[in-house]
Amino acid sequence: MMIPTIPTPDELLDKGFRRGKKAADEVRSSKMPRRLKPKRIEEVRVVTACQVIKDRLKMINDRTPTVEDLPIFYQDYIDITVGIDDLKKSLGALNWAYGIISQLERDYSKKIRRYPPEKASQLRSQAYGRVASVAKKISKDLDFLDFAKSQLRNMPTIDFDATSIVIAGFPNVGKSTLLRQLTDAEPEVADYPFTTKGIQIGHIERNWKQIQIIDTPGLLDRPIVDMNDIEMNAMVALEDLADAILFIFDASETCGYTLEHQNNLLTEIQKVFSAPIIVLFNKIDIAGYETGSDRFDYIDKFIKMNDNPLLISASEGEGIDKILKVFDSVKKIDRNNDDY
Repeated sequence: MMIPTIPTPDELLDKGFRRGKKAADEVRSSKMPRRLKPKRIEEVRVVTACQVIKDRLKMINDRTPTVEDLPIFYQDYIDITVGIDDLKKSLGALNWAYGIISQLERDYSKKIRRYPPEKASQLRSQAYGRVASVAKKISKDLDFLDFAKSQLRNMPTIDFDATSIVIAGFPNVGKSTLLRQLTDAEPEVADYPFTTKGIQIGHIERNWKQIQIIDTPGLLDRPIVDMNDIEMNAMVALEDLADAILFIFDASETCGYTLEHQNNLLTEIQKVFSAPIIVLFNKIDIAGYETGSDRFDYIDKFIKMNDNPLLISASEGEGIDKILKVFDSVKKIDRNNDDY
């Protein structure tokens, strides 16, 4: 979401007042009769300053996309990141300021024309003072919009025509490593939780079908009301984008969570989301699964109870071809369908 550059109140006023002075200088140097200049100079200063400030406020409103016109994913993303109500409130404050300054422009333009020339400078000063007061009243709103601009600058670019596979799982189970193996994306990878703080996207093409792989921040097994904004970004991607969910177990448990604990999260995801789920066990090389240790009774039991989970090692690139073949069968979900 592109929000234009947001000025501070002082920057807004400075630009308006400077442009007003410049316009007045042009009147001063014109061939207008001398007796008419004092009033005209001050009127032009007021009108020009107000128009410049109004134009900037209108530009911010016009160039900020209407949230309701955006795809539902972006609406949810914006709501989690900055708050849709707060965004609307701040844009509404700018619209309010636009209206007040328009009225001040009309009122003081008439007063300057009506009053004696010696009053013109005083009336212009009054107008500037009231315009400055309006600008100060929207100071917090300008600050918020500047904050929103910085927070939404890196909002992910989604291809809504592509088939979307969303990767999910606990922190540090290898989601970003897998994204690197599947696509040319280069997300940050590190041995600590919540390395991925936002949504990362990679693209591949399979049999002339465009597929985007979406790496999400790690989830924890806890109620939605207790989730932080990082986790909520993952939930939004799962809800609004996933044509299939690629759920990753860390077979080695080096992520810090037991397989049973990870399965609890999978169970919750199965309850909440309707997209098909592809299950894989990662870090098989570290776990030493092929040794057949009794420690892996859980994996064996899971394999018997579920439809062919994939066993891979993302860091070693083992099992990647199996995943790609599964992707070929994923069909795009029509979220506009009332039956969805």
